[in-house]
Amino acid sequence: MSNVIAYPTNFAIIFVAATLVGYIAHRLVQPTIVSYILTGVILGPVGLNIVVEEGLVEIMSSLGLGFLLFLLGIKMHFDEIKEIFRPIVNIAGSQILLQQSLAFLVAYLLGFPLWQAFVIGLCTIFGATPVIVKVLTDKDEIRTLPGRINVGVLIGQDIYLVIALALLGIGTLAEPLEVATTVVKILILIAAISIVTIVSSRYVLPKIFKKIADNKEVFFLFTIAWAFLFIYASKRLELSIEVGAFLAGLGLAQLPYSRELEDRIKPITDFFILVFFSSIGLRLVADELFYYWKEAVIASIILVFGNFLIMFYLIYKEDFSVKTSFIGSINMIQVSEFSLVVGALAVAQGFIEIEVLGYLSLMALMTMSASTYVIANNNKIYERTKHLFERLDTERKDVDLKEYSGHAVVMGYDDLAEKLVPLLEEHFEHVLILDSNAEKIEKLDRRGLDNIYGDFRYGEVRRALNLKDASFVFSSIPDIDLNSILLDNVGPSTKVFIECEWEEHSDRLHEMGADHVLLINEVSILQLFKYVEDHLNEMDRKEKTIDQEKGGEIKDGR
Repeated sequence: MSNVIAYPTNFAIIFVAATLVGYIAHRLVQPTIVSYILTGVILGPVGLNIVVEEGLVEIMSSLGLGFLLFLLGIKMHFDEIKEIFRPIVNIAGSQILLQQSLAFLVAYLLGFPLWQAFVIGLCTIFGATPVIVKVLTDKDEIRTLPGRINVGVLIGQDIYLVIALALLGIGTLAEPLEVATTVVKILILIAAISIVTIVSSRYVLPKIFKKIADNKEVFFLFTIAWAFLFIYASKRLELSIEVGAFLAGLGLAQLPYSRELEDRIKPITDFFILVFFSSIGLRLVADELFYYWKEAVIASIILVFGNFLIMFYLIYKEDFSVKTSFIGSINMIQVSEFSLVVGALAVAQGFIEIEVLGYLSLMALMTMSASTYVIANNNKIYERTKHLFERLDTERKDVDLKEYSGHAVVMGYDDLAEKLVPLLEEHFEHVLILDSNAEKIEKLDRRGLDNIYGDFRYGEVRRALNLKDASFVFSSIPDIDLNSILLDNVGPSTKVFIECEWEEHSDRLHEMGADHVLLINEVSILQLFKYVEDHLNEMDRKEKTIDQEKGGEIKDGR
């Protein structure tokens, strides 16, 4: 009974402390992840020793990592991955081999016995998935080319992690047949779950979501249930819950509803992530943590620079640009929390001493904390150091990722919007349509029109529309609050047309920056259509005039 009572007390202490530390970190412009880890250090054995990571806290911590991978899976569309699949496989495979060799060599030169140095190398090849994904997601860089390379490599590392945990779980690595059998079994299980994911995303999930998408409560609950189904299956198959959670999200990512799912699942993920990072600090014990502190400091410095150089070489070797190679490398300089997971199992099986786990913990804590700042400022660091890479800066063209720019956006697919889309296609290379009705989205898919399912109020949906780079936006949704959000998110040169029901709303929308407000109660659809058509033609005439004037200036300049 005392443990049951302790659960809510521990949670209360963690959340109150995390709030206070997080507030201080915010005022000092420090990352929230570092404040969460520091919260665990303060509350755990190193600090006040008033909270122990056990029971519900441990479960919530595991779910935190699982849901973070689930959210990551939702962001990964097959068409975005396939373009860089081959180079990612090459990078991930070589990175595992080279970084493990570097970590082994550093540990051996620092005085660790040969076998312990080998296990240390095994433990320190992993990038910190929660740190990388969290910071890149917050910066809206998870879908950039470096972000996708990082994610691909992290997935490869996660598969390797599952194999490493299984091998250490055997208790001995002296039986080659048993080792080979275990590896084959794991790969077969991962392949089986992947096949289930692909089949479900194509034949099962679209039918289910078509029926439930308009019921927001059932829509959300089914998403959570789907994640737990794969987590449960992974546990039953003795795989990590991270692999199952990622594959569950990957299946949902292929649906037109994934943008809205991202925003709906994010608050739950943030809740679990707080517990996860706090639990890292709760695991640390002072004597064990600082036993090899000098070695940990030296190794951390060497590995941070060594990991960067290894990743830069591997990414650049795959013909990516210098900037992509730099950003993709500097995002992955840290020793991961997974080193603690693998290290803890290695201690339990007698492969290494408990003090070595302290060495791994201190390295993980130092490098994860430092890399949080580095990732947050990766582009600034590149701009200040790019002169060092001038000799490598050849005319390389990265994989062309599908990003909308100079496009037209239609919000709400009503009768007028349906008539406008062919007209817009004559004036713009890309026309992107947003709607929250599942049947309309299916209709748009059949017609081959680019579309996004979701509620415009969600940030992920707005980011997918890329309104700041749009040339033209038409909103057929007569909601003053929603259109206010729209006008706050468009670029300075974006032309915005909005349908409106009331004249007083029309005046407010004009004041907020709308170029044209169409009162739908006063004119017919054909009149509205003709009005928009005339203005589009006028926009084209002005652009042609500007282009001709620029051409004349260039000619005169010559």
